Amino acid sequence: MGQKVNPHGMRVGVIKDWDSRWYASDEKVGDLIVEDQKIRKYLKKTLYGAGVPKFEIERSSDTVTIFLHCARPGVVIGKGGEQIEQYRLAVEKLVGKKVKLNIVEVRNPDMDAQLVAENIAQQLEKRISHRRAMKNSMARAMRAGAKGIKCCCSGRLGGREIAGVEHYHEGTIPLQTIRADIDYGFAEAATTFGRIGVKVWVYKGEVLSQTLRTTPRTMDTTKPYQERRERRPRRDGDFRGGDRRPGGFNRGGQGGGFNRGGQGGGFNRGPAGQGGGFNRGPAGQGGGFNRGPAGQGGGFNRGPAGQGGFNRAPQGGFNRTNTTPRPAAAPAAPAEPKKEGGAE
Repeated sequence: MGQKVNPHGMRVGVIKDWDSRWYASDEKVGDLIVEDQKIRKYLKKTLYGAGVPKFEIERSSDTVTIFLHCARPGVVIGKGGEQIEQYRLAVEKLVGKKVKLNIVEVRNPDMDAQLVAENIAQQLEKRISHRRAMKNSMARAMRAGAKGIKCCCSGRLGGREIAGVEHYHEGTIPLQTIRADIDYGFAEAATTFGRIGVKVWVYKGEVLSQTLRTTPRTMDTTKPYQERRERRPRRDGDFRGGDRRPGGFNRGGQGGGFNRGGQGGGFNRGPAGQGGGFNRGPAGQGGGFNRGPAGQGGGFNRGPAGQGGFNRAPQGGFNRTNTTPRPAAAPAAPAEPKKEGGAE
């Protein structure tokens, strides 16, 4: 329950690429990550109205190249490219390095999860019903070609006093299939009642290309899907049909608690069980409460020739089956002289 991982981060390096692509020495990595975050935060705040789902950052020795994905490039570029130049200079001032700003147009904003989430959040701020906003966005995404979409709104929905969560989904969303191209977006709506969180998952289909696969493999796409799947051959000793391994309640093997046929372990009842508490085997040797006929040693040994404390067979302290009177106590031996040094 609730153990959810970011769908994009889970697929990075498998079917998705990193959003920051650069190398640096160990002592510089932390500063550059903070710098990346500053750039993203500034541009996101400044260009929120232009619909910018993500920023990709590449670095060379002295230049920072930013790929700015946006749904409305006209808003960013401005008349004759004036606006984009202003943003580039502002980012240069922020990081103190040479900056190149490239714009990448988002062809289908209805299928971009981040833009869908921001759109729902903007509608919630305009007091549109959360159900209506979510269902409209889902219908548009499915018409645009998405295989599945799931939306989730949480907070004081409709101004209610107790916060709640509402989910709606359409189509399929295979979150645990790594090769499934699932886009994830999150946005917050600042309403008069408080913040409302919006999450969106969009499933765009499976990625079967080998470009980012960490372990290259080939798929025979000529066969139907079920035939393509390779079944792992069952190993000897698997849970069904194999020999049981040592462990608790093991009745035929060796080792483990409550072992009824083997050797060792507490409550060992096997015929040749040696050692262990409550050892009931016929030739059980050692162990507390040893009940075997030839049990030797151990407290409460009930065997006929058992030797030890509370032994009920002949020979032993507190022996209860010996009918001969107890001999008179021998004279006490002279006390040994104390040893020098060390604790006794």
